[in-house]
Amino acid sequence: MKQKNKFVHPYIPNSASFNSEQIIQALGLKDIDELYGDIPERLRFRGKMNIPPAMASEQDLRKHLVSILNKNTTCEEYISFLGAGCAHHYVPAICDEITGRAEFLTAYAGEPYEDHGRFQVLFEFESLMAELLDVDVVSVPTYDWGQAASSSIRMAGRIAGKDEMLIADNTSPDRLKVIKNYCEPVMKITLVKHDQKTGMLDLADLKSKISSITAGVYFENPAYLGFLEEQGDKIANLIHQVNGVVVVGTDPVSLGVVAPPSHYGADITCGDIQALGNHMYFGGSMGGFIGTRDEEKYVMEYAWRLFGIAKTSVEGEWGFGDVAYNRTSFSVREKGKEFVGTAAALYGISAAVYLSLMGPKGMKELGQLILQNALYAQKGITSLPGVRLRFRSTNFKEFVVDFSSTGKSVAHINKALLAKGVFGGMDLSQEFPLLKNCALYCVTEMHSKPDIDTLISALHEILK
Repeated sequence: MKQKNKFVHPYIPNSASFNSEQIIQALGLKDIDELYGDIPERLRFRGKMNIPPAMASEQDLRKHLVSILNKNTTCEEYISFLGAGCAHHYVPAICDEITGRAEFLTAYAGEPYEDHGRFQVLFEFESLMAELLDVDVVSVPTYDWGQAASSSIRMAGRIAGKDEMLIADNTSPDRLKVIKNYCEPVMKITLVKHDQKTGMLDLADLKSKISSITAGVYFENPAYLGFLEEQGDKIANLIHQVNGVVVVGTDPVSLGVVAPPSHYGADITCGDIQALGNHMYFGGSMGGFIGTRDEEKYVMEYAWRLFGIAKTSVEGEWGFGDVAYNRTSFSVREKGKEFVGTAAALYGISAAVYLSLMGPKGMKELGQLILQNALYAQKGITSLPGVRLRFRSTNFKEFVVDFSSTGKSVAHINKALLAKGVFGGMDLSQEFPLLKNCALYCVTEMHSKPDIDTLISALHEILK
């Protein structure tokens, strides 16, 4: 058989004609087309793909990729006030140093013969997160917050034995789409309104929607729109009265200064670890987490891996491995709670390094700094004519700015800010029609006083 494609890829040995011929012969085939015999001819593509020729030179490939990447503008070049789920936080150098180590960077599922400590470091991640969340059990990282919230909601349904989940309608719209897609095959999702003045959950609407089929409630604190939900204990009491499960999504960075959800009635806590020592990486190095009490009815409903510690056969030695492995689809796929696949273990390792470096005092100082920066930004922005905060509430690092009275759209304002080297707040008009001409601004520890002053000065010029 003659090789149809004469190009030999420098990184794919089997593209060499000699290797290809040897493989075909070993398989007992006359031609590679025999492998596709089950595919009807009408479905086969016989034309030439409209793609550029392969780059055989590594230096040419690198030059090409760099030219594409150079079209982007980073948050190191411009000041960014974008958040909405992925924010600019500081990543200590040691986080990259540890996660770049070969035993972590190249590890996949992890087995005793090639794990080299990944089970242990993820056990440490779970322990550190449990301390921060003030819960007993935390999962290894899931895909992201949306997946963690979805899995938590399905856990709630199985625990309560009911199939309707009430969800705050001020939840992140992207996250809500994931939740509906993930949960609606087995659960009914019912939205609960939020108060238009405070942004917080409308308790009257919540009460009216609680029924005998209510499995529980899901809300976020801090909310997607930035404010703190101050009614957590009241919401939890209402749900617990019908034996429902309370699921709360939270930003772990806030927990140095804000009470964790477990303190006001949350049965399941979830969220994302992007802010804990992980770079943004073109949309986020996201990693979800799930935390609960150490009760069998909760632990056995985790779909995700849990790493524990136990004594080995060697005196004085400890080992790390899966807890109740039979819960997962890794064990028996057709009987798994949910399908579990590759997730975000590497980001969990970075979060473990970050949390161990920060400690309780560091997390408290971080939370205080973010609060102070956000308050300073709010005060400066609302001093501008026609600009106000949309909700009367307490905020953590994000807040909604209403530009309706300025006569200028958020799109216009953001375009003008971009020309001044500033990424403005996220335009909320598409996600929340009632928030037309409103933008979600995010302020973190990365913003200095001069950075915030630059934003305020730029807005002043644009809105004149």
